[in-house]
Amino acid sequence: MPFASPETLLAQMTIEEKAGALCVARVVVGEGGALWEGTDAESPFGFAPTSELLLERSISHLTIMNAPGVAALARWRDAIDARAAEHRLDVPVSVLSDPRHGRVHNAATSQSGDGFSPMPEPLGLAAMFDSELVEEAAAMMARELRAVGIDVALHPMADLATEARWARVAGTFGEDPAHATETLARYLRGMQGPAGGVACTVKHFPGGGPQRRGDDAHFERGANTVYPGGRFDDHLAPFAAAVELGVARVMPGYAAPVGASASDAGTGVELPPVGFAFQRELITGVLRERLGFDGVVITDFNIVTGMRLPRLGLELPVRAWGLLDLPPVERVGRLFDAGVDQLGGEDDPGLILRAVEAGLVTEARLDESVLRVLREKERLGLFGPASVGADADGEHGTRDERAPELVATREHLAISARVQAASVVALSGSPVTVSPGTRIYSEGVDLDVVGRYGVPVDSPADADLAVLRLEAPFDASDDPFEAAFHSGSLEFPQPERERIFEICDRVPTVVDVFLDRPAVLTGFPERAAALLTTFGVTDEVLLDAVTGRAAAPGRLPVDLPRSMAAVEASREDVPFDTVDPLFRFGHGLGWTALEGGDR
Repeated sequence: MPFASPETLLAQMTIEEKAGALCVARVVVGEGGALWEGTDAESPFGFAPTSELLLERSISHLTIMNAPGVAALARWRDAIDARAAEHRLDVPVSVLSDPRHGRVHNAATSQSGDGFSPMPEPLGLAAMFDSELVEEAAAMMARELRAVGIDVALHPMADLATEARWARVAGTFGEDPAHATETLARYLRGMQGPAGGVACTVKHFPGGGPQRRGDDAHFERGANTVYPGGRFDDHLAPFAAAVELGVARVMPGYAAPVGASASDAGTGVELPPVGFAFQRELITGVLRERLGFDGVVITDFNIVTGMRLPRLGLELPVRAWGLLDLPPVERVGRLFDAGVDQLGGEDDPGLILRAVEAGLVTEARLDESVLRVLREKERLGLFGPASVGADADGEHGTRDERAPELVATREHLAISARVQAASVVALSGSPVTVSPGTRIYSEGVDLDVVGRYGVPVDSPADADLAVLRLEAPFDASDDPFEAAFHSGSLEFPQPERERIFEICDRVPTVVDVFLDRPAVLTGFPERAAALLTTFGVTDEVLLDAVTGRAAAPGRLPVDLPRSMAAVEASREDVPFDTVDPLFRFGHGLGWTALEGGDR
């Protein structure tokens, strides 16, 4: 059904339909792209059947929580559009998603491994120090997301990586406020336009980087951001830049601030220690009025109610830090009073209706938010034909038909390879020379790939060269949800250090560390023939750099600390605050390809 304008559609909506428009429900894609219509007990997350969400609850914003593959995603989106058309108003659906192109897979924060063109984590984009390539990469990722029917990106993170222990460092653009802001700006330009882009969501407003002791705000022990250095404005600056650039959405963080002064926030009042999304001083006073943002403000997920994970036997608590004693309906009232538009991860419009009945929210206030989300749908072109573009002859097709031709294409994979190669950081040493007969011992590398460069062997004792691909250190957790959030010590355990150094002493060894957090690598430069850090690259990209077939031009987007003691003594909100770091921001040897080394 065509609509003259979002205002026309709003005038036709009942209050129940308005409440549904302000909920963002979690969903899973069924087998082969089918709509999930199972019971709560069958769902991995306890979600309601998809048709019930669309038709009975009038919810038109869905966030995908699994990684079924490109073809299944496209098929599912076609099915979603067909089912949503059965609603009396035929309100077009907006599909939201966490990142899908990176290396990190965490059901709560990223859904990598879906068949998209593989990319480094955002920290790796910052490591390129190449703004034009960042924008080109972001535009490519946006094309792939829209091809499968994803309209809204629940990213990028505009947070600064000033607390090295934080589990989310890989999703940031680094530690330096100026460089992170410039990288963010080019990423947004690529992702949002000028044509065929997605609506981006910058998070976690007004800056989630300074988590107390690095504990993540998904957990109560990480309920607070802290500002011992008084640097609130440093963390706010990237969000101000994003608003100026026209970012579509803003997501406030879960955390409750401690030590953020009135002068920092520029509001003239002290910020209370309650979750950012509940703070009218921030959402209306700073974001809306001071920065001039008139897009959609969406809460982080499950800030009103908790979530059950039946298959894991877990029940996750609500993350309304500082307001856990408030009933859910009162939380809803406070969120809309603060200036929020949508409730992330909530699929019960009845909560909003009860807040209206209790006099906590007016229907006129709901109208403001509904109009924002409808205008976003209009800007995304969702009121038009449900297709993903025309081929060379101008022929349109369904997503199911067209998406496989538009994702991970030869052109896109070439961009992916250039970006990965540009993100490789050589910290010490130099490229190694190999020949077809070089015996290579490896860890974390596909043996078939090793075989293209030399002869794989099973023991360092039999090797001419060792290549070790390592994860940055973290403390393991027995909790299946917490295990995906790498936290704790940044130092390798002593037995593991000794094992690695024994290999280095036996045979020339190249060590690569996947830097999802700033690892402590003290001792490694002296023992390894070469030390590199990567942020999500293929084995081929790494080995091409290691063997001099390709350059390794990347530079560190963060400091690498010399010890955990230095990290623990630093202030969470202050960039570059660890004493005598092992490697500084911007360090990188800039290896060039060896003469004759290109394949």
